[in-house]
Amino acid sequence: MNQACRATYSISQTLVDCSKCGHLLDIAYDWSRIPVPGSMRQFESRWSSRRNPLDFSGVWRFRELLPFAKDEQIVTIGEGQTILQSSAGVGKYAGFQSGKLLLQYEGLNPSGSFKDNGMTAASTHAHMVGAKVAACASTGNTSASLAIYSSTTRLFETIVFIGSGKISFGKLSQALDYGAKTLQIQGDFDDALRQVRDVCAARGIYLCNSVNPFRLEGQKSIMFRVLEGLNWEVPDWIVVPGGNLGNSSAFGKAFTELKELGLINRIPRLAVINASGSNTLYQLFEQHKLRWNGGRLDEAKIITDKFFTQMDADNRRASTLATAIEINRPVNLLKCLRALEVCDGVVREVSDELILEAKAQIGAGGFGCEPASAASVAGAKLLREQGVISPSDRVVCILTGHQLKDPTATVAYHSVDPARLSAAAATEDDAYATMLRKAGVTQTPAANRPIVVENKFESIMALLDRIGC
Repeated sequence: MNQACRATYSISQTLVDCSKCGHLLDIAYDWSRIPVPGSMRQFESRWSSRRNPLDFSGVWRFRELLPFAKDEQIVTIGEGQTILQSSAGVGKYAGFQSGKLLLQYEGLNPSGSFKDNGMTAASTHAHMVGAKVAACASTGNTSASLAIYSSTTRLFETIVFIGSGKISFGKLSQALDYGAKTLQIQGDFDDALRQVRDVCAARGIYLCNSVNPFRLEGQKSIMFRVLEGLNWEVPDWIVVPGGNLGNSSAFGKAFTELKELGLINRIPRLAVINASGSNTLYQLFEQHKLRWNGGRLDEAKIITDKFFTQMDADNRRASTLATAIEINRPVNLLKCLRALEVCDGVVREVSDELILEAKAQIGAGGFGCEPASAASVAGAKLLREQGVISPSDRVVCILTGHQLKDPTATVAYHSVDPARLSAAAATEDDAYATMLRKAGVTQTPAANRPIVVENKFESIMALLDRIGC
């Protein structure tokens, strides 16, 4: 990844960073030696052969664009059956003209999140190198995804490292149910990731976090499906939540390669949206002016080292209800900077209050998503209000995970009496109200609260009359 390094390694190795410069590795292809379709439309022919598991997969039907494995080596469980859909209500809420805001709903993947796009590629490489044990650190979605590939394929055992107190039961239940050996670290995600990297290096265990470059290869396919859903036309904007920054990094790589191959004629702009309580990228990019700078990373290292040293000194920890993006030290930070440069990108932060409001609007439009997903719509709305995005621009917001990944946040938002969110009414006896207050939520304008009614037929009928049903 470091432009000054240029070290190369064999695909049979399981390294994630360069032993020479220390930066994360990239997958690079010699496209002059790889047959590539002359048009993206050629991939449409695979819809007629969907009994072939590789053509059924929404990742591997584009396998010429991630050509690191032979067909017989590929591990797939039917990932990528996702949809791109406009939502009139969500588009109006965010300030767009009719049909201009589209939602890429990755919650339809087998484990319920976008992670399966990358995990099928990481599992494939693990299979190629004969790995017997694979591991990851996780806020929940990565562990669920790795565990489902392990339990479905039986190719390797799985160990997942999670932090304490900040993983939803919806996600934890998946890792447990799928049989993963689960280690709960007394710390947060950053602590868990540091430990799993050291353990994997010491034990020769295959690491499946997004430091693994093959993970990002699979995640490129989200953009291929977006283009497919738009009849192979390039949108004006891609808006994506920012956590560990694997998606944004993968998207930038996807568009760079497609442009290089002549398969698209322009690259869309990229917006990466942080939660305000977990805004490392926003601070570094917008406030400290950290940039990719053509891959010359000496200045970037000075800025990031100083930033993280001060973060440690202040004991600053990420804190957001959007737990999937609750990450202090995004491991793909530099790759994301590259994507932002390639895509003329911007970075914004949005509060938990705005995230939950956007989440409720998305749900009312028929797409249940976890809180982190809604950061994309909240960010698109903010960028509209700031005039950065035009109401006529065609914008794709990535919904990264299913609503049932974190049902607690949904129930809390819709059930709490707003009066209980004020400081004057603050008590510790209402867990939902306490959770929202601690996240800075003071209003729930899009809430759909349950209506309490007497257990009497006449009372129920009278209520239905009052609400017009």
